[in-house]
Amino acid sequence: MLASKARPQLQKVLDPLSQWAARSSVSPDLVTVIGTIGVAGAALGFFTRGVFFLGTVVITLFVFSDLMDGVIARARGISSKWGAFLDSTSDRVGDGAIFGSLVIWYAGDGDSLPLAGAALLCLVAGSVTSYVKARAEGLGFSCNVGFAERGERLLILLVAAGLYGLGVPYLLPVALWFLVGATVLTVAQRVVHVHRQFVRSGRPTFAPPAGAPSTEADAGPASTAPPGADPSGASSVMASAGVDSAPLDPPPVAPTPAASPLVPRVAPGR
Repeated sequence: MLASKARPQLQKVLDPLSQWAARSSVSPDLVTVIGTIGVAGAALGFFTRGVFFLGTVVITLFVFSDLMDGVIARARGISSKWGAFLDSTSDRVGDGAIFGSLVIWYAGDGDSLPLAGAALLCLVAGSVTSYVKARAEGLGFSCNVGFAERGERLLILLVAAGLYGLGVPYLLPVALWFLVGATVLTVAQRVVHVHRQFVRSGRPTFAPPAGAPSTEADAGPASTAPPGADPSGASSVMASAGVDSAPLDPPPVAPTPAASPLVPRVAPGR
């Protein structure tokens, strides 16, 4: 929410640069890819070694490309679903690199398994937060709620990491634990928000595919067969095939050969 309110002010600063890029031949997709590579490279190159201030500065410079690519695409009239897909995917890669770098740092030279676990929780919960929104919107629900969306999480982490790199103690650990709670709260808010929409909409279900056979529950009570009917249903099958349903004559029985008269056997020489 905070980042959403700050975005218009940041956009005013970036508009001149974005308009210049729009007049050039720079592709918005290329800007997105370069920004993602820059964020991931800076996080893995600086944060994993505990260089937080310089790493924060470099990451922040590349994060601005996340705001520029959309302006370039709109100025040229080439906004597309592909661009939105690429942008969202790149955001997940950048976030994963930032929090993953903190996991590596605290599991190694940072020497703090609890903080490594906190950074890992932030990484997992952040991915779930984005997935919940994408899945909800794919099913036709709105999901623009949450205490800490991606912009807020990234802003809090970068400010804390930069100041921590300048020597402010405990700020980055406190920010990580705060983000754990804020991100889990955001996931819960979005799940509740979608569930309320589901209840208000009358609990719609997925329609069965066309031509799917009905289940026994949909078929109603079973009918009682009339007396003398073939319970196996074979007669109805034969009738539909054009076969006379009259009872068949029993198959002829082959005659048993008459027994030959017994001839006494006489032993030779008697």
